[in-house]
Amino acid sequence: MTDAAIQRAASTPNPRPKAPWQVWRDASGRLSGLRIAVLVFLFVPVAIATYDFTLNLELIGARPLNNVIHRTGYWALIFLMASLAITPLRRIARFNRLADVRRMIGVGAFVYAASHILLFVADQMFDLWKVASAIVLRLYLTIGFVTLLGLAALAATSTDGMVRRLGGRRWQRLHSAIYAIGLLALVHFFQQTKADVSVPTFAAGLFAWMLGYRFLIKFRNARDEPPAWMLLALSVVIAALTFIVEAVGIGIVFNVSPLRVLQTALDFDDLAMIRPGWLVLGAGLIVLALDLVRARFGRRRPARATPA
Repeated sequence: MTDAAIQRAASTPNPRPKAPWQVWRDASGRLSGLRIAVLVFLFVPVAIATYDFTLNLELIGARPLNNVIHRTGYWALIFLMASLAITPLRRIARFNRLADVRRMIGVGAFVYAASHILLFVADQMFDLWKVASAIVLRLYLTIGFVTLLGLAALAATSTDGMVRRLGGRRWQRLHSAIYAIGLLALVHFFQQTKADVSVPTFAAGLFAWMLGYRFLIKFRNARDEPPAWMLLALSVVIAALTFIVEAVGIGIVFNVSPLRVLQTALDFDDLAMIRPGWLVLGAGLIVLALDLVRARFGRRRPARATPA
């Protein structure tokens, strides 16, 4: 949500009031193709799970409920990262309308996170004492529960009414907690992953890139987008850090030299085993290409500041 949008929400009612459940309509009450596309995106996990439970039962395993628990947690993280990606994509693509769907994606992340814990409760036969004890005694569950509480607080204050009640500045300060929440979600994901940590490492690399981009925006004096060379440098630095941190982590866990792990980064014989650092670099280069295309074919305009 941009500063201007927060100011409007805090001071004026919607021009054409809509029912709260009509999320496919924008603030003016008009049908929004972008919002409809995001709604479809949010229901993709449900469609995938329905397909797997119907036609791919071998993917479900012997514990279907446990499978769904992990799926909902995974997609909660995906949507959380997607909500954080709105700001760089909105600015780099010069497409401010993306800010209109950020809250939708964030609330979607909360819904999947809430489903994650509710399914865990069901897996424990609704024994709330057992669930509470597990959350207190197991660190990864404690971190996951704190993450859920944070998402719940942001979801509960995501409406225009709460923006008006809290005021734009207080609302921004509260919702800046999304960065800490994202970090906790990644820690929980790492703790849940017992063997191959390439997926959480890739997610952590993307998270680091998005934080790095925000630091570039915050500490630059100019209001326009960072030049292409800065985006390239950011992508290279974050990718290098991803390689190094992954190598150190694997070295500690398996008692091997991190340098030996780094040597495997150049092994492209099996594309399924490509290291997360390359994927982070690839994602950064895609964003760089988007910036170059928009700078070449679209008028480069200063992007308005955004809190998240």
